[in-house]
Amino acid sequence: NERQPVYTHVEWARQVEPALVGLKAGQADLLNDDRVGRSLDRLFDADRAALMTELVLGTLREFKVDVDQLHNDSTTLTLTGDYREADGKEQRGKPTLRVTYGHNKDHRPDLKQLLFVLTISADGAVPVHYRAMDGNTNDSVTHIDTWETLRKVARRPDFLYVADCKLCSKASLEHIAKLGGRFITVLPRNRREDRGFRQFVQVNEPPWEEAVRRPNPRRSSGPQDVWKVVEAQLPSKEGYRIVWVWNSLMALEDDEGRQARIEKAWLGIERLETKLRGKRCRLRLREKVEEAAAKILKEAGADRWVRIEITERKEPVFRQEKRGHPGATTKYLRKERLRFSVAARVKDDVIAAEARTDGMFPLISNCRDLSLKQILEAYKFQPKLEKRHEQLKSVQDMAPVWLKNVTRIEALLFLYFVALLVHALLERELRLGMAREKVESLPLYPEERECRAPSTERILDLFAPLQRHRLRKRANLVQVFEPELEKLHKKVLALMRVPVSAFRLKP
Repeated sequence: NERQPVYTHVEWARQVEPALVGLKAGQADLLNDDRVGRSLDRLFDADRAALMTELVLGTLREFKVDVDQLHNDSTTLTLTGDYREADGKEQRGKPTLRVTYGHNKDHRPDLKQLLFVLTISADGAVPVHYRAMDGNTNDSVTHIDTWETLRKVARRPDFLYVADCKLCSKASLEHIAKLGGRFITVLPRNRREDRGFRQFVQVNEPPWEEAVRRPNPRRSSGPQDVWKVVEAQLPSKEGYRIVWVWNSLMALEDDEGRQARIEKAWLGIERLETKLRGKRCRLRLREKVEEAAAKILKEAGADRWVRIEITERKEPVFRQEKRGHPGATTKYLRKERLRFSVAARVKDDVIAAEARTDGMFPLISNCRDLSLKQILEAYKFQPKLEKRHEQLKSVQDMAPVWLKNVTRIEALLFLYFVALLVHALLERELRLGMAREKVESLPLYPEERECRAPSTERILDLFAPLQRHRLRKRANLVQVFEPELEKLHKKVLALMRVPVSAFRLKP
């Protein structure tokens, strides 16, 4: 699997051992753009859903991947170009995706996109399903179809389905619960239950139960990472459990983020005040000053915590009665004009109220058999899915997509899913091997620094320098020099239960 953009397929293939990419000697020169494009066309015409099902079920069976807990989330795939023909119409008898604008999670609203929905198992973050959807698809409508597919993959409905707040719609939760499914998701901020608990916290102290306490994962000298949980006294309006979570580091981030936005707004108002004092200031109407101040607060994201005070004063202005150069007899007319002054005032009461709920968020679940700590631990695996999305775009260089044919893009997305699956299995097998052999770390980082949780990128970087050489005399092969495996290579292979002979050329 090549992890860098492949612009010239032939040059890349010439540097790779042909047998590793399914080629015979001399076939690398045939790997041109047109042939790759036609191969993608054939893959689009194939039954990719059946291929994925067979591949995933075989993987789960061969590697004994546990599917008791599955995590779902989506990301956007940013595309460059106009894609006018990618309008969702059928091509060669199959529906296609609609490339369009939407809520871009790569912060590129100027570019069109597709939605990539991925589901992984909590056992090693192994991908078990993906869906590519139109660029303007709302995440909330994807969960029922995804859950139904996962039910077939898991061959039972009672697996634990974990997703973000877009899962929390009446239709999705009711569908899963009615068919015997189990779920954990985040209760949206706009729900009445959220507002009610935050009001309750203003005058009461909930009976928090400490669930996790560990050293700071970011700074060894920083404050501890503490998690607390408490179940709301009242269930949701649908009757599901609501579990409130508080985290010390999130509370610190909320406080620091709020303070940073307040300071940004304060500096912006100070600059506006300096401008208003200038002689050439053109903000002569109160409405214009209010508009400028409101814009500063909105851009800083501090309009909830900062209010504006505008004062006005009359300033005398003297002008000549008539045109011309002033002299001893020149008469002046006295007029008055309004000048404004603006100041930022912090809403202390609002800040104090919000500070009491810093670091808190609610989870909603229909799992009556799980403790509060188990519900928290299940949800805390969700960032591993976000890591897979990051791997898709960084290690595999999936985005931005440059192909112009939407059918080929859909075929390419299937190949990226396969690559992501292989990457996850490599990572899982090495980490399981380390746990089995009680190996705490491996020197996989630069300068042989120790690595406690090897990623696929570190594994591939370790084996990337290996080379096989052939000595030829004219057209005759004289000798093959196999890759020289060092002690670390052999150790990693042993932990992954991969025989050393895998790096030997088969006769």
